Amino acid sequence: MLDVTKIRADFPILDREVNGKPLVYLDNAATSQTPKHVIDVIVDYYQRLNANIHRGVHTLSQEATDAYEQARLKVQKHFNIAKAHEVILTSGTTHSINLVANGFSSLLGKGDELLVSAMEHHSNIVPWQMLCERTGAILKVIPMNIDGELVMEAFDQLLSERTKLVFCNHVSNALGTINPIKEIIAKAHEVGAAVLVDGAQAAPHIQADLQALDVDFYTISAHKVCGPTGVGMLYGKEAWLKKLPPYQGGGEMIAEVTFDKATYAELPHKFEAGTPNICGGIAFGAALDYMNQIGFDAIATYEHGLLEYATQELLKIGGLKIYGTAVEKTAVISFNIEGIHPYDIGTILDKLGIAVRTGHHCAQPIMDFYQIPGTVRASFSFYNTKEEVDVLVAGVARAKNMLL
Repeated sequence: MLDVTKIRADFPILDREVNGKPLVYLDNAATSQTPKHVIDVIVDYYQRLNANIHRGVHTLSQEATDAYEQARLKVQKHFNIAKAHEVILTSGTTHSINLVANGFSSLLGKGDELLVSAMEHHSNIVPWQMLCERTGAILKVIPMNIDGELVMEAFDQLLSERTKLVFCNHVSNALGTINPIKEIIAKAHEVGAAVLVDGAQAAPHIQADLQALDVDFYTISAHKVCGPTGVGMLYGKEAWLKKLPPYQGGGEMIAEVTFDKATYAELPHKFEAGTPNICGGIAFGAALDYMNQIGFDAIATYEHGLLEYATQELLKIGGLKIYGTAVEKTAVISFNIEGIHPYDIGTILDKLGIAVRTGHHCAQPIMDFYQIPGTVRASFSFYNTKEEVDVLVAGVARAKNMLL
């Protein structure tokens, strides 16, 4: 059982007011809040360690390097990754996906096929479209059904010896659906295709075992797991990372440079050009420490209770429809009220101190599928409470009465 009162005390922002009301923060799928423990690590870095890494013989540089590389080891352990150099520290999920897409430019040809799920965030669609434009490869879509679940029979039919890459999110940011990625990975490997999984939305709720999944690439952003913005992870199997060319050129990613040629550094530095977000990387590791101290099993159980309660109470409001009713889903509820634009509901909720997300959530194909302009999305975390759910439900009911 979680001691939610104690946990909430770790998050200073939860004590503030918005528009004269206590903040009810339900936009966790966009970014989670940051506990004081992680904030203190950030402050400590700039007060004690601030120096560039991997390059200096002086004490500050060595201490900063050690702290940064310790964070890499924490990421490795958290995701059960075989080798530390398979962890590439990036600026986040979008950067990670683009890094892989750029690398495959030299490995694909005309007529090769890429499969992407119908419920992807734009960051797991657009880079592949750009890759197809460069290479002549063809992008095909794994469809979804009305419940917001992938149609696996269609996936089976799309797979062929022409399939080179498959892309799928572990959890849909717009619907909360938990996709059957283990099955997707196994079937893709049967035809020789590599698989990239966008784990950004799964990471706050599920501790993925990447060796057990046998995934080729997996990406997350630290700010989804109580860490800072501007840092994240790309996991790649060593064989693939050695095969892909560097995404960027510059310092750190080279072994030797002359004006005639350059040779590249070994992994992971081959993909980490320039001065990284050192403080962010260290804080990323601290955020994983914090969440592991709470425990992902406890988090999942608690959040599932919030999801069930919020679903039950919201559906008591007449005309409210929830999009994304998959059997397996995380604590995300996307909904609309018939006859009301989601933006208008979100605006009124903000006046009541309730932070939700409205719009297409960078998942326009999902909205097109449901033939709607967008949704109101309430996304919950382990520091939210049933009392906050009650405030949300009362706020939505009030918005309905004001707008209809």
